[in-house]
Amino acid sequence: MGYNIVVVGATGNVGHEMLNILAERQFPIDKIEALASRKSLGTEVSFGDKTLKTKDLDTFDFTGWDMALFAVGSDATKKYAPIAAKAGCVVIDNSSLYRYDPDVPLIVPEVNPEAIHGYSKKNIIANPNCSTAQMVVALKPLHDRATIKRVVVSTYQSVSGSGKAAIDSLWDETKAIYNPTDNPSQHYTKQIAFNVIPHIDVFMDSGDTKEEWKMVVETKKIVDPKIKVTATCVRVPVFVGHSESINIEFEEFLDEDEARDILREAPGIMVIDKREDGGYVTPIECVGDFATFVSRIRQDVTVENGINLWCVSDNLRKGAALNAVQIAETLGRECLKKG
Repeated sequence: MGYNIVVVGATGNVGHEMLNILAERQFPIDKIEALASRKSLGTEVSFGDKTLKTKDLDTFDFTGWDMALFAVGSDATKKYAPIAAKAGCVVIDNSSLYRYDPDVPLIVPEVNPEAIHGYSKKNIIANPNCSTAQMVVALKPLHDRATIKRVVVSTYQSVSGSGKAAIDSLWDETKAIYNPTDNPSQHYTKQIAFNVIPHIDVFMDSGDTKEEWKMVVETKKIVDPKIKVTATCVRVPVFVGHSESINIEFEEFLDEDEARDILREAPGIMVIDKREDGGYVTPIECVGDFATFVSRIRQDVTVENGINLWCVSDNLRKGAALNAVQIAETLGRECLKKG
């Protein structure tokens, strides 16, 4: 027996991926609907070998639906998520709106699946930020072994994290380099083609950007509030796939070989770590994959108990759509059992 599933924001990049992943993973579904704003009403989207026509989010009745996967911005989520939740439909939200609400669980299924039971307080579950999601998958098994004190992370985040307009901007700016008569629109505060921008989301009074703040707060909520995190988040001219250079300081000594073995056995992780040319994973190789890839695992001898590693993942998948579907799978298995 399957579930009645709604995908909200089905015409966007993440919504498309949610539908693809639900089909790929053969999620048990009895009924499915694709919702979008009125301007996209009737747009056709693919779900496996089927084609769905989008329906109007504004007039949709969530009564009788089990789960709604939201892939819209915080403003739309603020309006429609409580309506769905009140109707008895559990909301799995990809926006940042509910991530920091103490009554809403923030879930990465490989890391804190037990927190799923807290959904009943508001009938809402939050999906973490894309950069946080892949990092905590790598941190958790190491934390369980040697207890993490501090994390220093620098991210190299693809433009797809900013949506379709950012993808178009990178493409147009790149073409304009070779054809100076073109006048491309600039999505970011600086040119992104052939450049990197150390600025994601808005600046805060501390000097951090909100993206950096999110990584700090979300890691504490998902893994352990005692972990100290400092982040520098950078947008790079890559279409899909986020990369992270992560430096970890532990309470106990952890040998790099043991760390490598732990990560090889950890759920959701693929270790590709050969000390030779090409013996590591780059963003272009992770596109379309479910795994979080870890490479360049090595001792940091500048601190007492330190490890460095390189972490890469498809941000539209593990960073968004895949994690949401995994939450739905966990919710069904642990809380909404059917049959």
